Amino acid sequence: MTNPIRLCAAVGALVLAGCASAPATKGDPLENMNRAVFAFNEKIDELVLKPVATGYVKVVPELLRTGIDNVLGNVGDLWSAVNQLLQAKPLVAAEMGFRFVVNTTFGIGGIFDVAGDAGIERRSEDFGQTLGRWGLGPGPYLVLPLLGPSNVRDATALPLDWQASPSGLLEDAGARNATSALTIVHTRARLLSVTRAIDDAALDKYILVRDGFLARRRNLVYDGDPPDEPETESEVDTTKK
Repeated sequence: MTNPIRLCAAVGALVLAGCASAPATKGDPLENMNRAVFAFNEKIDELVLKPVATGYVKVVPELLRTGIDNVLGNVGDLWSAVNQLLQAKPLVAAEMGFRFVVNTTFGIGGIFDVAGDAGIERRSEDFGQTLGRWGLGPGPYLVLPLLGPSNVRDATALPLDWQASPSGLLEDAGARNATSALTIVHTRARLLSVTRAIDDAALDKYILVRDGFLARRRNLVYDGDPPDEPETESEVDTTKK
């Protein structure tokens, strides 16, 4: 398996070459490109990822899937602690670091979420959130090939996030590729019920996914208390009238 960032760049270049020239929606200046990449991702999901994830759920016992989820989450907890520290939140960083130590030591490498059972909540953070914490705006909405919804800021942070992921921390190429494949399939399996609900509800799936992602990322960057959105020109004009 190639580095997913390089794969995104390669496929993205191909998609850009074939994008339509219709005007984009205000607030989503890359909509034409995004919709093309979104359609590409949907086809890959339909043909490969969803069937594999469905089979994974049927074959792998729930107890084992929970253990895999805990191990992946435990590695993420350490990176979350680093990002909390970078965001000048030392108490939360210490808590997340403690959570990692407890689960690694007493949870057999994170297979069991001992810290969670003790009431130590997981507070996941990534480098995109850290950049947002220090005032870097999200930039335009961006759909990445294979990786899905993002924005320019978060896409810029992805290489560093990937290096701190379970796959990125492994030196052996075979182990790294196997872990990457397992992470992708496991993550897709967790989202089966969510995507099923979206398929049933959405008149325009692209818009539903985009708006949901943007709202969630804004909420995460501001720790659940985002400031009010600035008024648009049309809203200001309406108020004056």
